[in-house]
Amino acid sequence: MVSRVVVGADVHKRTHTFVAVDDAGRKLGELTVKADTSGHDKAVRWVQREFGAEGVGVKWGIEDCRHLSARLEIDLLDAGQQVVRVPPKMMAEQRRTARTRGKSDPIDALAVARAVLREPGLPEASHDEASRELKLLVDHRDDLVAQRTQVINRFRWHLHRIDPTVDPAPKALKRAATRRQLAEFLAGRSGIDARLARELLADIDAVTGRVNALEKEIAALAVVQAPALLELPGCGALTAAKIVGETAGIARFAHEAKYAMHAGAAPIPVWSGRTKGRVRLNKSGNRQLNAALHRIAVTQIRRGGLGKTYYDKRLAAGDTKTEALRCLKRRLARVVFNTLKNNPSTTAATRLAAAA
Repeated sequence: MVSRVVVGADVHKRTHTFVAVDDAGRKLGELTVKADTSGHDKAVRWVQREFGAEGVGVKWGIEDCRHLSARLEIDLLDAGQQVVRVPPKMMAEQRRTARTRGKSDPIDALAVARAVLREPGLPEASHDEASRELKLLVDHRDDLVAQRTQVINRFRWHLHRIDPTVDPAPKALKRAATRRQLAEFLAGRSGIDARLARELLADIDAVTGRVNALEKEIAALAVVQAPALLELPGCGALTAAKIVGETAGIARFAHEAKYAMHAGAAPIPVWSGRTKGRVRLNKSGNRQLNAALHRIAVTQIRRGGLGKTYYDKRLAAGDTKTEALRCLKRRLARVVFNTLKNNPSTTAATRLAAAA
């Protein structure tokens, strides 16, 4: 008698493949649909028709790649389904240890379903437009900054060929005054290097304007969405926005330990026998969220305060600098979790009222 059904989803741009398993991980069926709302509705009807007997619980597991799975999550949640997100690394590990060799959409979907069975405490998906908006804006800003860095590097090479003595620091090119001085320097120059340098300088100027505008927009949203995070020492507006966007709803996490594991801040035990107590760095989890915690930790250590005091305490106890920093990040994961849990994001109505 089947008491629970888990449906794993392997998502792609044009199609989604679903595999249903029972509570022992045995495959019950599979279905491939188009990656649109009609296909998602078809998948829900298939599950209800085939496995929706009275007393049978249904849980959907989706690999955590929101650029492909966001629409599917929204449709499933609107249909009243329970959805959890499976980290890609966990799914890959499940596929590696499975008896079924190879890689295909059904194999991947089966791996997702069995990963859900193996890890019952996975965070549930939630439809949070506010955090999604911040994530998209922060990601777009990061892409523009990376694009600007590439253009700056090319510009500096052309400038070196024109006059090696003119060597502005890369960060200096973010300032409008520096760009104006370089534009005046290049104005009377001839040759292909000068021509390309002028074009690249114009590109730097345009991209910098877009980056600055995005930063102001993100900062304004962070003040409304995460005011309590901004009060945390070392947490600026961009870092707060990154945390909110990557967390995607703090209510998904039952307690702070799960949030720390999601952020890759929870240490991994590596002890046996008499080596009890040894741990190593956690290289899994959401690396963007981990980077945000890292920035806060480094800033607190540099500026002093409670974070610096705790860091020094760990050093005095015999930890290396890396271990002490890791412990501080784990502590910050707890602080961030409690801050978001006790100070939930402002609702859309309150946001509109604040902006009026």
